Amino acid sequence: AIVTINLAIGMREMIRRNALVRRLPAVETLGSASAICSDKTGTLTQNQMTAVKLYANHAHWDITGQGYIPEGQFRYQGNSVDPNESAEVQQLLLGSLLASDAQLVIDPENNGMPPGHRIIGDPTEGALVVAAAKAGMDRDETDRQYPRANEIPFDSTRKRMSTIHRKSTNGHTQFAFVKGAPKEVLELCSRCELDGQVVEMSAAMRDQIMGANDQYARDGLRVLALARRDLPGRLPVYDAETVEQDLTFVGLAAMIDPPRPEVAEAVKKCHTAGIRIVMITGDYGLTAESIARRIGIIQGAHPQIITGFDLDKMSPEQLSTALQEEVIFARVAPEHKLRVVSALQEMGNIVAVTGDGVNDAPALKKANIGVAMGISGSDVAKEAADMILTDDNFASIVNAVEEGRAVYANIKRFTSYIFTSNTPEAVPFIIFALSGARIPIALNVMHILAIDLGTDIVPALALGAEPPEPGVMDRPPRDLNEHVITRSLLLRSYAWLGPIQSVAAMAAFYYMYWTNGYWGQWIDLPGEGGLYRAATAMALGAVVTTQIGNLLTQRTETASFFKSPLFNNKLVWVGIASELLAVAAFVYLPVFQKFIGTNSFPLANWAFLFAWTPSLLLIDELRKWFLRKQLARKQISQAVVL
Repeated sequence: AIVTINLAIGMREMIRRNALVRRLPAVETLGSASAICSDKTGTLTQNQMTAVKLYANHAHWDITGQGYIPEGQFRYQGNSVDPNESAEVQQLLLGSLLASDAQLVIDPENNGMPPGHRIIGDPTEGALVVAAAKAGMDRDETDRQYPRANEIPFDSTRKRMSTIHRKSTNGHTQFAFVKGAPKEVLELCSRCELDGQVVEMSAAMRDQIMGANDQYARDGLRVLALARRDLPGRLPVYDAETVEQDLTFVGLAAMIDPPRPEVAEAVKKCHTAGIRIVMITGDYGLTAESIARRIGIIQGAHPQIITGFDLDKMSPEQLSTALQEEVIFARVAPEHKLRVVSALQEMGNIVAVTGDGVNDAPALKKANIGVAMGISGSDVAKEAADMILTDDNFASIVNAVEEGRAVYANIKRFTSYIFTSNTPEAVPFIIFALSGARIPIALNVMHILAIDLGTDIVPALALGAEPPEPGVMDRPPRDLNEHVITRSLLLRSYAWLGPIQSVAAMAAFYYMYWTNGYWGQWIDLPGEGGLYRAATAMALGAVVTTQIGNLLTQRTETASFFKSPLFNNKLVWVGIASELLAVAAFVYLPVFQKFIGTNSFPLANWAFLFAWTPSLLLIDELRKWFLRKQLARKQISQAVVL
C-alpha cells in the first residue's frame, strides 16, 4: 500500500514540476535514458521564425523587424529600399505568400498581454507571410487577384510543395509556385530570373545560388527556395511529375529560428548525466550543424553529417561506427529515424525519441521511451508515444529525466526507510529465542504493526515526494535491469543503520527496567505486568525517535544532510509530527494501551529517547562522506584520462 501511494505521489510531483504528461513508468524509464534522438524543429528551437534575408537577382537583401509584427525595412547593401522596385524580390515575396497556408491574425487576448499578431499555421510559412506583409502585400487581396486552383501538398520525400494559381482577369492563364528545400527545388530549375528577364541557368549560377544557401545555413538560418512555372493551359492531371518540372528559379528566403534560451543548459545537463543527444532533422545539414554547435550538442571541429541519401547506402556496421562519434542526421525522412533508433538500441543504449508526424509513429513505438509533441504533434504520434510533451520544449525532456531519476531514487528512499526499522523489529525475537526466553520480547506483534501501519506511513509518503537530490544529473544512467532492492540498499538498511536502531530499542527497553529496581540485571526480567508494558513502550518510542533521524538521512543518497535544504519538502516535517503524535497516543491513551499492550512511562524518559535521534543521521553522514570522496577520485581519474 505504501509503495502504491508513493507512486501516486511521485506522479503528482512529476506533473506539478514538469510540462510532461502520461504514465509514470515512462518518466521513470526516461530517467535511465542514455541517448535522446531529437528533431531540431520539434524541441530545440523556439519555432517562432522570422524571415531576415532574401536572395534574389543574385543579390542579398536584409529584412529588419522581429516576430510576427508586420513592421520592418528591406535593406540592400546597407540602404533602406522599397522591395516593390525590384521585380525579382516582388516575385519572391508574392510566391512565398501564395504558396503558404499560414494566416497572420491579430489576437485580442494574446495570453493576457496587449493585443498582438500571431500566426495560425506553420511557423515557417508564417515567417514568409509576415515578410510579404512588411512589403505591403495584403493576403486577401492577393488571393483574390491570384486564386488558388490546385495544390500538391508537401511531403518529406520530395521536400517541397506546389500551388497552382490563375489570374482573376483570365481564368485560363495558370502558373505554379514551387516552395521547398533549396537543393531539391534547384535540381528542377532550368532557368532563373535575372535583371527582369528569364535566362537559362548556367552551372556557375547554380554554384552561386548554392553558395548563398550554404552561407545562410552556416549562420544557422533555415532556407527555402522558390521557383515558378507558367503552365500551358489546364493540365489533365495535377501531380508532382506533371507540374514540378522545367522550373524558373525565383530566389531564396532565409529565416532565423533561434534556439530556446534554456536548451543550452539542458544539453549541458545531458552531457554531465552521460546522455547522448543525436539530432535528426529534415533541415539542411549546415543549418542543423550551426544550431547543434550553438546549443552545445556538437563540440568537435568536424562532425559527421549524414543525409537520408547517405543513410540508405550505409550498412548496419557503418551506421554503428558513425553513431560512436559526433554525428548529425540531416535531410532525412521519418523512416530513417526508426533505423537510427534501432541501431542505438543494438549498441546497448536506452533510447528516447521525439516526434510529431504520422510517419514518426514507428520510431516512437520502437524507442524505449517515445515522446510526442503536444502542440504540433499529430494524434497518431501522441497515441504511439509513451509521453506527451505539452510545451514542445527539449528542456522539459531533460527536466523529466531528472524527475525520472528522482522518482526512482524516492522509491529506494522509502524502501530503505522501511527496511531499516525491520531490524529492531526482528532483533527482540532473536534475543528472546537465543536467551531461552530469559530475556522478554521487547516488541511484540502489535508493537510492530503500530510502527509499520501507524508511525511509518506518513514519513514514508514524505520520502516519495522528495525533490531531486543535488547532483542527481551528475551520475551516469543506471542499468534498467538493476532492481530497486539492491545489495547496497540492503547493507545500508540491515547492516549499517538497522543495528544502530536495534541497539537504541534494546537500550530503551533495559533503561526502563534499570531505572525501576533492576539495575544491572540482563536476564530473568519480568515478562508481564505494568513495568514490562512500559519497557516495551520505551522500545517502541526508541524505534520512532530513531526513525526521525533515519527519515532525515534518507532524504539524500550522497549529499550531506547539513548542506541540503531543510524545508523544501514540508511533508517531511508533517511526517515527523504525525509519528510523534501517534507514539504519544500509543503510550499514554488507555484505549491504545489496552489494544497494543503498552503502558505509560515518565515524561523525563523522552530525553533518553530523543538522545538517540541523531545517531542514524550522524553514522550515515560518515558513509556519505566516503561516497563523496570516492566519486571525487573517480571524476579526477576520468578527467586525467580525457
